[in-house]
Amino acid sequence: MVRNIFSSLLCGVIIALALTNANAQTSDTASVVIQNDDPLIYYNGRWDSTPETWWVGSGFKLQVDNLSSLTLNLGPYTSDPVALGVSVNYGNFTTVNATQGANVIPLGSIASGTTSVIRINSEGWEDNHMNLESIELNAGAQVLPYEPSKLAFQFIGDSLSAGQYVEEGVDQAWPFLTSEYFKAEHNIQAQPGIALSDILSYGNVHGMSYQFFQTEDTQYYYDAMHNYTTPWNFNRDYPRATHVVVMIGANDSGNNVTSSAFYQVYIDFLARIRLIYPTQPMFIILPWGWPSPDGPPSPYYVGIYQQVVNYRQAFGDKEIYLVNATGWVDYSDVFPANLHPTVEGHQKIAGYFESWLEDWGLVAESEWATPV
Repeated sequence: MVRNIFSSLLCGVIIALALTNANAQTSDTASVVIQNDDPLIYYNGRWDSTPETWWVGSGFKLQVDNLSSLTLNLGPYTSDPVALGVSVNYGNFTTVNATQGANVIPLGSIASGTTSVIRINSEGWEDNHMNLESIELNAGAQVLPYEPSKLAFQFIGDSLSAGQYVEEGVDQAWPFLTSEYFKAEHNIQAQPGIALSDILSYGNVHGMSYQFFQTEDTQYYYDAMHNYTTPWNFNRDYPRATHVVVMIGANDSGNNVTSSAFYQVYIDFLARIRLIYPTQPMFIILPWGWPSPDGPPSPYYVGIYQQVVNYRQAFGDKEIYLVNATGWVDYSDVFPANLHPTVEGHQKIAGYFESWLEDWGLVAESEWATPV
């Protein structure tokens, strides 16, 4: 009788140890799943509550220890497909076409046991919705806090800033390249065809003077699953922009908005911008115009950009500057069919603007705030 009791107890101990060992093995081999509301995901750009990306360049960043694999689980609001730019350890961005469901993201060669920084954004100037549900990492991976750069740009523009027609979209456009050069964070509110004036313009039902203050870009109007706008909470921009760059007006000109009307909407727009960024340096770019094969570029709103800056300065704004981009772009820098910058054209523009900012006094960060 005693022997039977002892045998039963021994069997129970063995079974318990086996279950404990099995659970430990399962824990050791199970992947790490991060839900979309995890505070260690550093979101940049504009996301709605789904969460779903809007505007070019919106995405997220992760710092991960012991990373070897990463899968994005995307929901039904995802474009089919959505072009994602992926950068590992601050390397060049490469394009991954993702769809609803599980998407394995190629990471290349990462040394085991090291800490990695992964940056993923929606690079397209249209069909750029990434609906993030969760992120699955390899077993043993540990997500660490991502520390953003001390520099942060806010860019506001149209197709000339959004990377329209270049293969990798905004990731090859001059605003993005400028941000990378200075090792800065960025938000890019730029939409092909959009005017500053709140008018119907080349398929955009609103102008930037309205849309900039919304979570959604103007694609919302054609989106059956999200056909509405929601005001953007600028407190969600972290860090708040340290420098603001505006280049817009081509589509106002294309829609025959008069110089006086454009001037008025511009100064009204900047007054609202100053409520959000009261002291940040603000750079108003006088556009390079439309290049010609047999002559100098054709300008638009001649003198108006200087008048806008003069008005703000007379109003007491000591941190507004005119950036004259005349001569930065010629016919060899654009696609002949649409006069938008090529990859090389965007690189050239970025180089000019980076030099201008350095001459003004901006110094690039020596290294990214989150090291690898």
